[in-house]
Amino acid sequence: MKTDFKNITIIGIGLMGSSFALALKAKGFRGRITGIGRNRKNLVKAKRLGIIDDYTTEYTDGIKNADLILLAVPVGRFETIVKNIRKEIKKGAIVTDVGSVKAQIVKKIGPLMPEGVHFVGGHPIAGKECSGIKCASAGLYRNARCVITPGRNTNNTALKKVISLWKTVGADTVLMTPEEHDIVFGAVSHLPHVIAYALVNGITKVEDSILNNGGRGLRDMTRIALSPPELWRDICAHNRKNILRSLKKFSSSVTRVTRLIEKSDWPGLEKEFRKAREARQGLE
Repeated sequence: MKTDFKNITIIGIGLMGSSFALALKAKGFRGRITGIGRNRKNLVKAKRLGIIDDYTTEYTDGIKNADLILLAVPVGRFETIVKNIRKEIKKGAIVTDVGSVKAQIVKKIGPLMPEGVHFVGGHPIAGKECSGIKCASAGLYRNARCVITPGRNTNNTALKKVISLWKTVGADTVLMTPEEHDIVFGAVSHLPHVIAYALVNGITKVEDSILNNGGRGLRDMTRIALSPPELWRDICAHNRKNILRSLKKFSSSVTRVTRLIEKSDWPGLEKEFRKAREARQGLE
């Protein structure tokens, strides 16, 4: 495997970070991968499984020799982590991430980069309903879309290197501005996750014990409610405006369906369902 990096440090050895490491190794990466995290037991396990080569719970120690630093923790922790490590990042290194929100991250993290260090925002559209290294897979990013979000001041050479790296692990890359990214994914990703959580809570309000009566349809609709709450709390906080806008549009759709049922307007309801069905068929 030809790569621009010899020493890669991954901050956050969970599903996304571990899968990235496994994907690199599967492609023949011969450099060193260092894992950083708060849970030493998890790091030891990751090394034993061959996911990483070294590990540490000391952030500044783990990034000193890194050519690339991947932030794979909830986005709410990015700023604090970068502020703690920025003075130890070597000149020429690149910092990137797998966060699901971009505008605030690029705005906050970019200016924290010391001279000669560059930040390139990234968001692979991949994941599972479970988290942690037990769910990690070398194929998680294969044929997945990875959105790269350069800001106005993003270094072009660093941008090309990050794009090349994601292509190496099998992802299909696309460029968006950070702002465009957050508008799009506030609707197609963040909104469905929020609704899934709300749907489960709404059903349990009818009666606590009835969830188990649901079939495959309910399981499919609510699968993403198994995602880590901390992760999605931070995403909502960092993309508040766009998520609220999407929620309001969704609320108006729910209100319309409610009124059609209240009026026993079955032809109107069928028309509403048919419209959604036709739109959904476009995803196949």
